[in-house]
Amino acid sequence: MDLARAHGLSAQAVRNYEQAGVIPPARRTPSGYRVYTDDHAGALAAYLGLLPGYGYPAAGEIMRAVLRDDLDAALAVIDAAHVQLRRDRDTVTAVAAALVTTPAAGQLPDRPVSVGVLAHRLGVTAATLRKWERAGILAPARSGTARAYSPDDVRDAELAHLLRRGGYLLGHISVVIEQVRAAGGPGPLAASIAQWRDRLTARGRAMLTGSARLSDYLDQRHAAPPVGDTGGAAACGEDQ
Repeated sequence: MDLARAHGLSAQAVRNYEQAGVIPPARRTPSGYRVYTDDHAGALAAYLGLLPGYGYPAAGEIMRAVLRDDLDAALAVIDAAHVQLRRDRDTVTAVAAALVTTPAAGQLPDRPVSVGVLAHRLGVTAATLRKWERAGILAPARSGTARAYSPDDVRDAELAHLLRRGGYLLGHISVVIEQVRAAGGPGPLAASIAQWRDRLTARGRAMLTGSARLSDYLDQRHAAPPVGDTGGAAACGEDQ
């Protein structure tokens, strides 16, 4: 199939994309062959261009909206993806800033501390610490109603306190703390900040490329011949 070969795909992959609704349905010949036109080629190029930056779910949602002529819905998905990218960039910035002032291991307590001790250390109330716990920022051990904050909990509380002073919301702080925990502490996470930034830059560039491919396809659809005109079918081939 010419359409599949042009993109290094199998004929089955193109049929799967058609079934998923990310390219238009193909016209069938009397003998049952699918006929793919320039419209299908443009849609496939747009979809494949969107994938690296937006991922499969969002790219599929965008293309299905475009094919049902709901451009507002397609642009809403694109807008949401860019908002998420901005949030991810803010998270990296917050993590990098927080790690600069993260207390060293020698500055942390060598045993679990009570909620009162931790609250006094930070200059906050016990109610504030409990609120951070509900937001997923802290996860102290419990013995009945008593909370015991490990050295790692104290470190997380110090980071949270710093970020709150910087104006970050609890939901954002929770994401930052999750990254610290997943990395095994601030040290390993600090080493990966540059790679994290590089991945976000690559995603941003891929989103720009995908948006350009989609814009090309939108221009193509706007200039398409009237419905019923089968021009361009031979250029893209056909298959059952």
